[in-house]
Amino acid sequence: MDFAVRRKRVMNKFILLTCLTIACAFASAGIACAQSIEEARAAYAEGRFVEAAELARALGTSEGYVLAADSLAIHGYYMAPEGEKEGLFKRAEESARKALRLDAASPEAHLQLAHAMGRQAQVSGTLKALKEGYATKVRDAIEEALRLAPDSASAHVSLGAWHAGAVGAGGFFAGLLYGASAEDAHAHFEQALELAPRNKVALFEYALGLLSLDAAGNRAKARGLLERAIRLRPKDAFERLIHQKAVERLAAISGG
Repeated sequence: MDFAVRRKRVMNKFILLTCLTIACAFASAGIACAQSIEEARAAYAEGRFVEAAELARALGTSEGYVLAADSLAIHGYYMAPEGEKEGLFKRAEESARKALRLDAASPEAHLQLAHAMGRQAQVSGTLKALKEGYATKVRDAIEEALRLAPDSASAHVSLGAWHAGAVGAGGFFAGLLYGASAEDAHAHFEQALELAPRNKVALFEYALGLLSLDAAGNRAKARGLLERAIRLRPKDAFERLIHQKAVERLAAISGG
């Protein structure tokens, strides 16, 4: 056989093997990514929120950064020592912004941005929160999520909670400054429950919102919502945290 022909065949085999190796490498990477996001979700479900955030961030995807933001905010609010909370909420905001840079049309990323900023406002103090315009920034992020996903129960819960929180804290002035109202709070909470009537978080947040607006006048309805939330079995570690908070709040408003 001519040397040039044999050389050409060897080169062709080499190129084919190289292409197959590269293809396998990319396929393996895809499988690894799929496994990693599932690992992150499993860590989240088990309550290993910091680990979940690390696994999710390492993916470098919008979905991963959304999960990381959620995990960090939950760990910061429910589990971290007081001195670590603000740093965790800032990291959560950073992750949410990275998610948005990769996918500006992700309603979940906008919600997690609102979540992280809202938690920062809670720990930064009233004056700093007002100076940095957290109330408006949080509302805008939630409204964008709702624009992108009008049937998102989570977005309706978040906007209901925003209106209830603003009115509860600022009363009449919240309406003048930010357009917050008790009526809008009720409307968004009701819409959330219409979309997801067995959503433990929605039931719990609605109860908190009612108590924030008028603890005495809304006590009976809030109690009913908390009782409904407690009857639902928690699906993951976050819902277990919500379940415990619901039990505690029900005991508090029931006087025992």
